[in-house]
Amino acid sequence: MLPLSGVRVIAVEQYGAGPFGTQYLSDFGAEVIKIESPDGGDVSRSVGPFFMEGAADDDTAASLFYQGLNRNKRSLTLDLKDDVGQEILRALAATADAVCNNLRGDVPVKLGLTYDALKEVKPSLVCAHLSAYGRDNERAAWPGYDFLMQAETGYFSVTGEPDGPPARMGLSIVDLMAGLSMSFGLVSSVMQARQIGTGRDIDVNLFDTALYNLNYIGHWYLGAGHNQGREPRSAHASLAPCQLYKTGSGWIYIMCNKEKFWGILCDLMDCADLKADTRFLTFKERLTNRDELTSLIDAALAPKTTEQWLEVFQGRVPAAPLFDVAQALENPFVRERERIATATMPDGRTVDMLANPIHLQNEPYPQRAAPALGVDNDDILKELGYDANRIATLRERGVI
Repeated sequence: MLPLSGVRVIAVEQYGAGPFGTQYLSDFGAEVIKIESPDGGDVSRSVGPFFMEGAADDDTAASLFYQGLNRNKRSLTLDLKDDVGQEILRALAATADAVCNNLRGDVPVKLGLTYDALKEVKPSLVCAHLSAYGRDNERAAWPGYDFLMQAETGYFSVTGEPDGPPARMGLSIVDLMAGLSMSFGLVSSVMQARQIGTGRDIDVNLFDTALYNLNYIGHWYLGAGHNQGREPRSAHASLAPCQLYKTGSGWIYIMCNKEKFWGILCDLMDCADLKADTRFLTFKERLTNRDELTSLIDAALAPKTTEQWLEVFQGRVPAAPLFDVAQALENPFVRERERIATATMPDGRTVDMLANPIHLQNEPYPQRAAPALGVDNDDILKELGYDANRIATLRERGVI
């Protein structure tokens, strides 16, 4: 039994944040029914430039972007602007534990996706909303995306080198964090609703998530007025040594984030003089004299390659090689840990994707590839009592 077996979630979702969050739920065994517009569905189905090898032009599940966000789900096409579409939504909501969406803040109320709109069909229903800026403020109708949030909440000002232009993080990190936050709120609220019989709306938005995850550097400003900027070589703002250093073959990242590691590092580099140097005795002194320390550590590391130093440091000093994406995924440790999963499509084709990071003891995750558009229409509608003739009529009208 997977942890969320028996939980049904209706997901009116598209693109990245919402689908990433609900994929955690589908991996954990929840039945996630992905509702999409009949005229093309989730925009991520067409996001390139990379698609499954040999895919036909009309293959609605071939985008690798789409596949990485939607495994283990079902797909129902449904026009929620149509009265009959709303009838089907309400019938489906009556069978579900939660309805979630990642639409613009003013849209859920228009499409009948709120708790007020659906509580009559199921009082214990949880309605989760993931928007750009929230549903209850002057920006509710604003479109918004990850990189905009990074720009406005300070991420650009703390990413990259001090003498370079402002830079975003290389990943859509706000989308990913917000999706996970939504799913955590949804599951928590479903647990409560099952106990008390009453559901609720829950709201998550990209802006608030991005701001919340400033965490300690935000608190440094709020409590001490410190406006953190970018540090050289991706260094930690307050701890040293904790940054990139040069070796004989390239770069290595070293993190002596406990005092004990500084002494061990000096011993392993055969640098007793550094260990005894009064400029570097504590975090405070090392931070004050970080530029000098960087030059000295670079010189000490120069005689060996990064690979050789990693052999020396292994398990004793926190250190890592500097990999690109290809090297990261080809890392033997990744394969040994089975961090690449192979999902299977109904026709037997397979697609490799990143495995869920949460390890369930003695319980393998399902590995079904993301569904083709509307592939579950007939089965889901039959479950709701629609016969073949009525389903055909819905298809002709463009409702599904």
